[in-house]
Amino acid sequence: MTEEIDGVDFALAAYRDEGVWTVKELAHDVIEDVDRLSHALRRFPGDGGAVGLVAMDEDFFVIVRVAGQSTRVLLSDITAADEWELASSAVTFLGLPPPEDEDDQVPAGDLDLLGDLGMHAMDMGVLLDDVDLYPDEMLSDVARKLGFGELFDDAIGLTSA
Repeated sequence: MTEEIDGVDFALAAYRDEGVWTVKELAHDVIEDVDRLSHALRRFPGDGGAVGLVAMDEDFFVIVRVAGQSTRVLLSDITAADEWELASSAVTFLGLPPPEDEDDQVPAGDLDLLGDLGMHAMDMGVLLDDVDLYPDEMLSDVARKLGFGELFDDAIGLTSA
């Protein structure tokens, strides 16, 4: 698990309460798997639940959205499940078979998990197809589309001084 924690670029929770977005850093020990992450996200208030945004090793990201007892997951690259416990737990949560060596780097899960907040499946698919973007850049675009881009960029250090 130490290697997994060392690979965390950032882990954030975002939620909207009475129309105002809040972004909080998550403790890295809650991101060892989708179940722990979703449990941690449930403690946040929110008009539409809470969204967890986790980027790992400048390689992939996981978005977990909880609302009530519902948990929805998006993994940016299914092949990350070969090396990372968080990605593997996302694949398991989604009920998918583990990736094989010859599998392509494709997303897995619910592309429309943020559709009602403003990031629809088609937009998410286009974003995930851009191989030139790093996970932090992709998630910054997601945050901007949802309305908390500046808070997100500040939290992960993308804001210029």
